[in-house]
Amino acid sequence: MKTRQILTYLFMGVLLTNANAQKGKTTKPNIVVIYLDDLGYGDLSAYGATEIKTPNMDVLANEGVKFTNGYATSATCTPSRYGLLTGVYPWRNSEAKILPGTAPLIINTKQETLPKMLKRAGYQTAVIGKWHLGLGAGDTNWNGHITPGANEIGFDESYILAATQDRVPTVYIKNGRVDGLDLKDPIAVNYNKNFPGEPTGVDNPELLSMKWSHGHNNSIVNGIPRIGFVKGGKAANWSDVDMADHFLAKVQDYVRTHKKSPFFLYYALQQPHVPRTPNPRFVGKSGMGPRGDAILEADWCIGEFIKTLKKEGILENTLIVFSSDNGPVLDDGYYDDAVEKLGKHTPAGKLRGGKYSLFDAGTRVPLMAYWKGTIKPQVSDALVCQVDLLASLADLVGAKAEMGDSENMLKPLLGKSKKGRNNIVLEAGSNTCFRSGDWVMIPPYKGNAINKQTNTELGVSLQFQLYNLKNDPSQDHNLAESNPAKLKELLAAFEAIRGKNYSNIK
Repeated sequence: MKTRQILTYLFMGVLLTNANAQKGKTTKPNIVVIYLDDLGYGDLSAYGATEIKTPNMDVLANEGVKFTNGYATSATCTPSRYGLLTGVYPWRNSEAKILPGTAPLIINTKQETLPKMLKRAGYQTAVIGKWHLGLGAGDTNWNGHITPGANEIGFDESYILAATQDRVPTVYIKNGRVDGLDLKDPIAVNYNKNFPGEPTGVDNPELLSMKWSHGHNNSIVNGIPRIGFVKGGKAANWSDVDMADHFLAKVQDYVRTHKKSPFFLYYALQQPHVPRTPNPRFVGKSGMGPRGDAILEADWCIGEFIKTLKKEGILENTLIVFSSDNGPVLDDGYYDDAVEKLGKHTPAGKLRGGKYSLFDAGTRVPLMAYWKGTIKPQVSDALVCQVDLLASLADLVGAKAEMGDSENMLKPLLGKSKKGRNNIVLEAGSNTCFRSGDWVMIPPYKGNAINKQTNTELGVSLQFQLYNLKNDPSQDHNLAESNPAKLKELLAAFEAIRGKNYSNIK
């Protein structure tokens, strides 16, 4: 046999071997959105925290793209989650506000969603964790199949809380059915009146293991008073201190059973939302009370999740986007030493305000994109928003989608560009403001300047407010009067998007 023939056969053999090696491999990356609840811009050591260490979250920030101008759409949870999953500004939907546990689904089953788009691109889709976007069509029967819900807006699998940890019902819902329910003890839920004979936080303080400070004094489950009234379903009640471990086990199992084909996982952790109930392994570890301990617990969960991706051999084929639904809050309904043990820690970092606020700390949150071996570590000042995930991920997987308000930020998300959005309309408490470039404009509104229950500055004023966030990140200097030209420019751009009927001042 001639030398040339031998080399030709060897070359063909190498090609065949490489082709066979590629069989069974996923060409599209897995996509994971890790979403925390009430985590502030200054709560991560990667974002400047000195009193708490978050080594696993820091990996995502320091070994991926760490955005310094990353935003949720809203300063509260339900609207932010709506924007994240639909690519539509939540102020366009009047129902996108903090919901009770009995609220019907606020995402129309016919509208575009992130999981629907990814399903069309060949992805298996799942949500595990907090939901809080409503379930059913009204007057929900918790003892049967609860529909429509997460499965009807694009998730193949769902394992969720109906609303929040501090609201009833206090049960997990698996693909539209209460997990572990004993039908001999059916669940009934009511947000207007109590059921006869059921204890409450107001009437039975002797039954409490956690004291309420405001708004959380209805039905008691596991010694914790909640928002809303419930009876029955005791076998299905979750264990608060085991919730983080429970969700972690679910996402780990999901990865193990779906690693052979591309998947989209929305991992919505409940920490550090109230009631803060870290597992005993973490109690006292932060020195800042349950809020700090819950952050450490969440960080550990994320570390364990990343270990699972690595062990299953798919870490380098997985894009992880990390963020929080809104800014931080300390006293949000329970006495848990969050205020008393805060010390030198600043949950909002250099920003002003917090959860519920039009000021920057209400919506500006940690936002990172991590893809081991693909994204180069960097810090980006690009202006990006969670509403952009729909358009950006559609570009990544080559799918068509109804974009709504979503803009394609794939290049900055992958660290290939520093150019982000030109502007964002942000929302807090049904009021809206406007971020454009380095500037933010807050229109005048009637209302309280401070939420006295949470001690949060709300950014509400009867006067226009204009701040240059690059020079004044703490929003100490209102430039509305001294720079009328910039105010006029931003107001015109804001009204072009928002319309003129944005204010409660006539």
